[in-house]
Amino acid sequence: RLRSAPLTVRFVTNTTKESKRDLLERLTWLGFDIAEHEIFTSLTAARNLLEQQQVRPLLLVDDKALPDFTGIGMDNPNAVVVGLAPEHFHYEMMNRAFR
Repeated sequence: RLRSAPLTVRFVTNTTKESKRDLLERLTWLGFDIAEHEIFTSLTAARNLLEQQQVRPLLLVDDKALPDFTGIGMDNPNAVVVGLAPEHFHYEMMNRAFR
C-alpha cells in the first residue's frame, strides 16, 4: 500500500555494525522489497556530514561498515567517527583519536 501511495518510502536505522549493502542483502533475504537508496543509516548521516564539512575522519567503526565510507579521504585525519566497534577501543586507537 505504501508503494502505491504518493509517498517516499525510507527504511531508517541507527545501526553502525554493517554497511548499507549488507543491510540491503539481509532485508532482501527477509522478504522486503527494497532498494539501496531507500535505506538511511546513521553511517549515511555521518558520511553526509563528513562530505559537507570536508573533513578527513579516523573511523572507529566495525570493519563491515567501512564500505559506506569508500571514497572519503582519511589521510591526516581531522575528525573522528565513532560507531559500535569494541575491537577498535583500545589504548593505541583511542590515543590516536584524541590526538
